[in-house]
Amino acid sequence: MPSTYMKSKLFRRSKVLWGSYDVWRPRLVFWAGAIAIGVISVVFAKFADWAQHAFHGLTESGRWSFLLPLLLTPAVFVLSAWLAIRFFPNAQGSGIPQAIAARKLHGAQDRARLLSLRLALGKILLTVLGLFGGASIGREGPTVQVGASIMLQAARWGGMAQARGLILAGSAAGIAAAFNTPLAGIVFAIEEMSRTYESRANGLVLTAVILSGLAALGLSGNYTYFGTASVTASGARDFLLIAACGVGGGMLGAGFSVASLRLTRRIRRWAQPEPLKRMLMLAGGCGLATAVIGVISGGATFGTGYEQAHAAVGGEPLPFFFFIGKLLAGFAAMISGIPGGIFAPSLAIGAGLGSSLSSLLGTSIALGAVLGMAGYFAGIVQAPMTAFVIIMEMTGNHQGVIPLMAASMLGYVTSRLIAPEPLYHGLSRTFVAQSILLRRSGAKTQAPTQ
Repeated sequence: MPSTYMKSKLFRRSKVLWGSYDVWRPRLVFWAGAIAIGVISVVFAKFADWAQHAFHGLTESGRWSFLLPLLLTPAVFVLSAWLAIRFFPNAQGSGIPQAIAARKLHGAQDRARLLSLRLALGKILLTVLGLFGGASIGREGPTVQVGASIMLQAARWGGMAQARGLILAGSAAGIAAAFNTPLAGIVFAIEEMSRTYESRANGLVLTAVILSGLAALGLSGNYTYFGTASVTASGARDFLLIAACGVGGGMLGAGFSVASLRLTRRIRRWAQPEPLKRMLMLAGGCGLATAVIGVISGGATFGTGYEQAHAAVGGEPLPFFFFIGKLLAGFAAMISGIPGGIFAPSLAIGAGLGSSLSSLLGTSIALGAVLGMAGYFAGIVQAPMTAFVIIMEMTGNHQGVIPLMAASMLGYVTSRLIAPEPLYHGLSRTFVAQSILLRRSGAKTQAPTQ
């Protein structure tokens, strides 16, 4: 018979494992946070789709309605930039650089300037507003900042100390729920967010991706983002297409990254004497440029570009110079200072590039679209594994894994030769430097212009 001491010890151990509030509270809060990311991602997607449809409905329903963007788009850009500066500092841009910067910072107050529930709300509202104005932005990057903010708040409520790992988990859950790509969420967290494998955080990342993914599936069902494309390379022209999409996408992505980093640094210096006035002037000018490009393209460059990329993946050729117009519109949104991501527009640019190269070479448009997305996306973020995994999952194209890998690797290598600093990590330096400066000066929270 067990002694009284042994019974008491077993009872205490059982209580710790199964009945202790202090043990279960962090777990329950973490699980609730992951589920919340999935639910909010789906709601965010619904509002974003509504905003795009509302914009197209306004600008395509009358004889002169195509001219409406010349007024509406600049006004929305200015309003969005003003709201971001005045009420939601550090909500500007994609949101991924903020999450990366928060992982590099050590103080809770420094992280709170970049990731908070207030910023998450502002990010959603202003991204939807930008899409209502026809901005060439996406919701996927913002979902990363939203997911990281929710998980960091869960850490505060649950008394969890692993802030860096939880930011990683929230970011991965955001990508997974936004695209319905769980593997890409995990790879993105390892390759792009941390740039290293952190074994202590892998359980957090995997659990967050599973729970947020299940929540998103429960609300929107199982789907592939761009539909299904079963294409692969078979002939000499297809292999030439792989090289063209990889090298061409890498060059285009590197050019976008270098120009964005250099110009945003110059804009910050230029805006210093009168930051609010000058940033609003810049936003208005970028909005007008977006409107002009959109009117010239017949409305094709407005919004995320999802419809165009989806059509190309389905084998429908896009206008030959669509990718150039979309790139210029995306660049205008990037430097304007309004909240919004570059994930979805980048995929549309890559699909347009691949469609044009396929037309020149006389190969499959669908194959060119997926290879173009892989090459350009790997070129702009310099994360080749994330590029081919996310596109494989978004298109269900398991037959073309090797061509996707090749295009992604070529895009990455080409980009590294031209742009030594990845775009998101280059942009994150601004937020890190700003946080350090504020901490040293003891000043109130003030957002960088980008």
